[in-house]
Amino acid sequence: MIEINNITKSFGSLQVLKGIDLNIDKGEVVSIVGPSGAGKTTLLQIIGTLDAPNSGTVRVDGIDTTTLSQNKLSDFRNQHLGFVFQFHQLLPEFTAIENIMIPAYIAGRSNKEAKARAEELLQFMGLTNRAHHKPAELSGGEKQRVAVARALVNNPAVILADEPSGSLDTKNKQELHQLFFDLRDKFGQTFVIVTHDEELATLTDRTIHMRDGLLVESPATNLEG
Repeated sequence: MIEINNITKSFGSLQVLKGIDLNIDKGEVVSIVGPSGAGKTTLLQIIGTLDAPNSGTVRVDGIDTTTLSQNKLSDFRNQHLGFVFQFHQLLPEFTAIENIMIPAYIAGRSNKEAKARAEELLQFMGLTNRAHHKPAELSGGEKQRVAVARALVNNPAVILADEPSGSLDTKNKQELHQLFFDLRDKFGQTFVIVTHDEELATLTDRTIHMRDGLLVESPATNLEG
């Protein structure tokens, strides 16, 4: 599903990624952990085509994204990728259902189709009764679930999440973590999650450890070998 080969990335004289090789399977829930400055978010942004590597290739859902033009990249992001951020990034002037429908409109789907998909997701999230509330009227957990629904509205192959539970309290954090696995089981998406949350990392199918722009073995593996 995701094939990363020898990715490097520098900002001026600072080399942030130093040759990353990584394969992630379809339907896998993977966490990426490591100290601040390890290159986690940069790697996630490159997978998500929000930034370009200096060298190497990235294939997502069989497509080499490093060869696409800017226009093609925009279409690719809209159709193949969903994004969840630490802060929900909902548009305050729109209701929950309207926020969810926006990516579907961008993809050229009809109002009827976009609304039906948004309603399906709201029901799955347990938010049907909050569909016509604006973000200011929603709790933190509700806003983040709306953001997840927005990421899913075009049925993307891959969901990329950057510290998705970082702004939530313990109860909402646990509910959001479980939601990722429920979504994977229902819709079959691949999840790549950058997190400092140890609880979430231990729940995922696989944990990728990064340090100083490189992938490293997990501490447990190092102790064993």
